[in-house]
Amino acid sequence: MKNLLKFSAFLFGAALVLSSCGGGERSATTGWKYNDTKWGGYEKLDYEGQVAGPNLVLIEGGTFTMGLTEQDVTYDWNNIPRRVTVSSFYMDETEVSNTDYREYLYWIDRVFGESYPEVYRNALPDTLVWREELAFNEPFVETYLRHPSYDNYPVVGVSWVQATEYCKWRTDRVNEMILVEKGILNLNTEQKDEDNFVTESYLVGQYQGDVRKNLKDLRTGGERPVRFEDGIVMPDYRLPTEAEWEYAALALQGNQTSEKDERISDRRFYPWDGNTVRYQKRDKYQGEILANFKRGKGDYMGMAGNLNDDAHITAPVRSFMPNDFGLYNMAGNVNEWVLDLYRPLTSATLSDTENHDLNAYRGGEFQQMELDEDGRPVEKDSLGRLRYRYVTDEEAATRDNYKTGKVYNYLDGDKQSQAYYATGEHTLVSDETRVYKGGSWADRAFWLSPGARRFLDQNKSSRTIGFRCAMTRTGSPSGNDDVGGHQFNTKRKRGSRRY
Repeated sequence: MKNLLKFSAFLFGAALVLSSCGGGERSATTGWKYNDTKWGGYEKLDYEGQVAGPNLVLIEGGTFTMGLTEQDVTYDWNNIPRRVTVSSFYMDETEVSNTDYREYLYWIDRVFGESYPEVYRNALPDTLVWREELAFNEPFVETYLRHPSYDNYPVVGVSWVQATEYCKWRTDRVNEMILVEKGILNLNTEQKDEDNFVTESYLVGQYQGDVRKNLKDLRTGGERPVRFEDGIVMPDYRLPTEAEWEYAALALQGNQTSEKDERISDRRFYPWDGNTVRYQKRDKYQGEILANFKRGKGDYMGMAGNLNDDAHITAPVRSFMPNDFGLYNMAGNVNEWVLDLYRPLTSATLSDTENHDLNAYRGGEFQQMELDEDGRPVEKDSLGRLRYRYVTDEEAATRDNYKTGKVYNYLDGDKQSQAYYATGEHTLVSDETRVYKGGSWADRAFWLSPGARRFLDQNKSSRTIGFRCAMTRTGSPSGNDDVGGHQFNTKRKRGSRRY
């Protein structure tokens, strides 16, 4: 009988322990239950990872030698090779096409056209870039952007500023699409002026939209709108940094000798193997031109009957062979804007000043959201966007990791570097000068090298410059099938639980 009583007491104690431990996942540090309204409603997601947005390809990051690795025939010495590392990110499979950009123009005309027609006008590409003094390119002025024959050709005549605005718009449209397809918002094509979906404004509660069904609020038991912490909305679309663009163009992953080591068999002059611009493998494509560029004086596409690149100006955005990341036209077709501000000494100053060899980038001008006296974002502007202001040098002075709010000239144009850019006197370099890369249909083969770089004022445009978008990768650098870091299958010792 005593043994029976002891066994019953043991079962009762075990039941208490199991009841206290059951009911879902608990915090490893407090023991409180996750995702339970009775325990305060703190939510911990079973997150499956960031998905690629429309037209985006995951570029797994890594280290590479950034800079011009072939002969510098221009003697600019503005891209000295140095070792850097790029974090994983996403990049557009193709350049932004005419039909992509016209969709943007259509949307802003529909939403802002009546009240703010200048928004539409400011977004229009400069089609006059096709004009030349001694050439009859006038038909392209009228046809290239709008005629359906050129729908899938890369948009040109777009400035760096216009490309950046397109990226902001694309972020909002993709995130709005996600919320509609998840059944959170109803599709609303009647948005006007400030009452339009802007991701940041929605996340801080300054845009409600036509709600279909919000998420369950585990804190109150009711409903709530989507938060950034839910992992539903995507990070911002943006222009790629110069380091990202160059890394993605080279695609050295294709020359990795084995998945078991970090060796690259050969470096690359172009986004493909070899030192020639023709396809070298012995198959039906042997000898084909691998990019759209200018072979020599007056030769843009070869002879009739055997056009060598089959493109007198640009070509459709999915033309030619994609590189080993699956990206089209990372050499030729059109040059592409990147995020960076141009400075000729950047390659020297980024050798490793503290941690500048990780995600190298020049052009930082730090911002912070404008807040009211209660610490909440102030009312959005007339276009529906939240308001930001630039960080002042006085605010940054007490920081350890940066000391100024605008770091355009850091070690290249400041007192420490003893460099001085007298813009307009003997240089075109200014605080509005941006880098473009890749070579174009009107450039020689030298400019097809990913390490080559040129610059143009951010408010100007060209018939040879287009762009593609990028997006930051969150979480594991290798993709959603990997959690990050090396996971060893070892037994973990667990401490005894006292409740």
